[in-house]
Amino acid sequence: MRILLIEDSATLRNSLSLGLDKLGYSVDVAADGTTGLSMALMGDYEIVILDLMLPELDGLAILKALRKRNLNVRVLILSARSQTDDKVSGILSGADDYLTKPFSFDELSARLVSLMRRGPAIHANDRIEINDFVLNLQTKSLSYHQQDIELTPNEYKIIECMFLNRDRVVTSERLSEYLSGNYDHTSKNAIEAHLSSARKKAKNIGASLPIKSKRGFGYKIVGINEVNS
Repeated sequence: MRILLIEDSATLRNSLSLGLDKLGYSVDVAADGTTGLSMALMGDYEIVILDLMLPELDGLAILKALRKRNLNVRVLILSARSQTDDKVSGILSGADDYLTKPFSFDELSARLVSLMRRGPAIHANDRIEINDFVLNLQTKSLSYHQQDIELTPNEYKIIECMFLNRDRVVTSERLSEYLSGNYDHTSKNAIEAHLSSARKKAKNIGASLPIKSKRGFGYKIVGINEVNS
């Protein structure tokens, strides 16, 4: 999943970027409001983590600009402004969540998982197509050459997480968080069992699920020529 972090504190920006990267997220950063808005408008991000007090352009102005463009990217405000009026203003301006500084990284991680559970927000037509598979993020369904593949909720969640992170390796820990949340755990064996079942269902209609184990690292989406290698 791709995250844009807009934060002017270099120390906090670097520590959050490093921590989120270790969790398996793809993170881009911006140090000022003007750069942050430009990146948010041009990039394909699932979540924007947004400070309010920024140089050049403040966070609320960025948030309002995103909503004016009808970009439904999830926005998590991260701010030292802790008054109720500030929180209400942020939410009414279109933020999906509001976390005050100081905060724990575990809480931030849990908030991100919660936002992800609300469903992806910014994929064109809510469809992702890979190797003739079509994942419909609205109907929570997977098809291959217009043939539906009946998946259990956990099988679907694993495939959704992989398709959303199609450009990177996803760790088993990251998949466990996506399935169960930050405070529960799904074992690697259970993940393998869900994937094995999904692969069999795809094989029954003549398809090869484009998810491959990368030993010692996790899982990745592969191209047509790699599926059976």
